[in-house]
Amino acid sequence: MVNHKETSPSDPAKVFPDKHIPRPQVCDLPEPPSRQWRLIGPGIVATGVGLASGEFILFPYITSQVGLTFVWAALLGLMTQYFLNMEIERYTLATGETAVTGFSRLWKHWGLVFAIMAYFANLWPAWATSSATLVSYVFGGNVAVISVVILVVVALILTLAPAVYTALERAQMLKVAAILLLIVIGSLFVIGASTWAALPSVITQPRFPAAEVGFAVLMGALAFAGAGGGQNLVQSNWIRDKGFGMGCYLPKIVSPLTGEAQARGQAGFIFPATEANLARWRAWWRFANKEQALTFVAITFLSIMFMSLLAYATVFGGDVSNDVSNDVSFLHVEGEQMMTTAGSWFGYFFWGAGAFSLFAAALGIVDYTSRLAADVLKTTYFPNVSESKIYAVLVWVLVFIGTVVVAAGLGQPLLLATIAACVGGFMMFIYSGLLIVINRKMLPAEIRVRGYRLAALVWSILLFGVLAVVTVQQQLDRLLG
Repeated sequence: MVNHKETSPSDPAKVFPDKHIPRPQVCDLPEPPSRQWRLIGPGIVATGVGLASGEFILFPYITSQVGLTFVWAALLGLMTQYFLNMEIERYTLATGETAVTGFSRLWKHWGLVFAIMAYFANLWPAWATSSATLVSYVFGGNVAVISVVILVVVALILTLAPAVYTALERAQMLKVAAILLLIVIGSLFVIGASTWAALPSVITQPRFPAAEVGFAVLMGALAFAGAGGGQNLVQSNWIRDKGFGMGCYLPKIVSPLTGEAQARGQAGFIFPATEANLARWRAWWRFANKEQALTFVAITFLSIMFMSLLAYATVFGGDVSNDVSNDVSFLHVEGEQMMTTAGSWFGYFFWGAGAFSLFAAALGIVDYTSRLAADVLKTTYFPNVSESKIYAVLVWVLVFIGTVVVAAGLGQPLLLATIAACVGGFMMFIYSGLLIVINRKMLPAEIRVRGYRLAALVWSILLFGVLAVVTVQQQLDRLLG
């Protein structure tokens, strides 16, 4: 039940621009649950969705070329995204609105801009085809057919699950468990004493080996370790569906066929800065920070570190061609080397775990792309239409496009590859700045971003701005060359 408060001259809702979206309602911040561990999940979802080609291919490839001397960049990239994610969560914890809704209060079409960019970045079903390729390494079969089956299964899961977030969370938790099992078994059977002895070089011999690997590859690995692009923005949607902070007052996305949809308005809520509300805010903020650090940052870094150690133990110093740095075929090379080191069973286990990991990534990518767009369309353009129905339609549209691309026998079109490479960094560059605006302009003074967290957002603007410029320049050189 929403505990409404009467507006007053110090009404916290009056600072919210209401030209395009009504002002939020004023009510008290809910009490955090006594068993906070029950709310753990959004960080694991972010981890599961983010553990894809960067962790399975890019960092291991860099390690195969130069050893472990660049793994430090994963921690820097993850820490940058940690502060970025927490500022996305700050706005949602305080309002129940997504950060994109906050942006749309400033200019009506900001949300549409981000939704379109996220869609274009994910039109080619990279993770589905990558998962299908690994399945073919284990069982054989036609990669195109397996890819289409994976896409259809993804759409069915996301549109038939009674509570979509719950299904997504369970899939990502299972993926993380599989990765942790891979870490344990790999540590016992593949990673030897010489590899463990090289581990301190991560700290003692940090390098930025642009000459050997390429500047854009290194910057991409640093900036997108763990997530990137639209995925970070959807941290808002995931914590809202989990019931964090003011998100408790908002309904979840459900299946239009098996779930019971609840109506929601365009606007969220905001609490007056009373002593009681601020005490509850501090409890929510501590928990959200802890949950993100111990799941997204810690598990992702552990996974990157381990995958890099596996690559070091099996292919470092070998003849690994530099044309597979962003291709799933690198995992075939690595798996074959693991068979030589630990026996054929481990190579198949590695490919199987990778196939499931990339399937779960495909599930999360279709979800976040559709979830981002559905929230924008519902909130800004079609307030009387069910968000769950919009979401279901968008899921099947994205899967249909992916199926057409795969059935047509297309490799990744160069134009889509260029868009995908450029869009992520450009999105993050823009919304790092917008987060400063909404978290300083709209929220009560006591909970606005300031100090080192504000500095972290400025660093994010600089990092992703440089990345966007370099990536665009390199992609233009490829197109024109």
